[in-house]
Amino acid sequence: MTDKILKNADSKMKKTVEALIKELASIRTGRASPALVEHIKVDYHGVLTPLIQLASISVPEPKTIAIHPWDRTIINNIDKAILKSDLGLNPINDGNNIRISIPLLTEERRKDLIKVIHKRLEESRITIRNMRRESNDELKTSEKNKEISQDQNTRASEQLQKLTDNYIESINKIGRDKESEILEV
Repeated sequence: MTDKILKNADSKMKKTVEALIKELASIRTGRASPALVEHIKVDYHGVLTPLIQLASISVPEPKTIAIHPWDRTIINNIDKAILKSDLGLNPINDGNNIRISIPLLTEERRKDLIKVIHKRLEESRITIRNMRRESNDELKTSEKNKEISQDQNTRASEQLQKLTDNYIESINKIGRDKESEILEV
């Protein structure tokens, strides 16, 4: 019973860290990356659709992103969606393709991005702690229902705490890496 609860907690915590990694990839660092724009929602015949489903996105040069829509009629919608996003990018629309030059980050913009990163890191840590609390509640309920002994509950709680500590340290390391990537000039 305790193994099931611990495996479930481990799985959920792992997914939280993976989601954080994906989310932080979309925060720009001064280098071009398809991950910067692929999540942008574009109005495609009345439905908000991620850009990655509407166009091929490539990086022909280190500071340039090229977007080649499969349906040329939505190129203006893609242009508007990029401008509306909070990424601060200016697309260049030539009628068939969109090119985005990634400008150098100013010191002020770097500080703003670091604040965003810290906020996302804290949200992930809170999610991990909430998962720990839910799992501890499950363990207490199992003990109360005589499904596990008090010793099993104590051991499982200790293992759960170690698991939580490992994932929080992993989140902190991801944050430090992303922060140093942004501060890199």
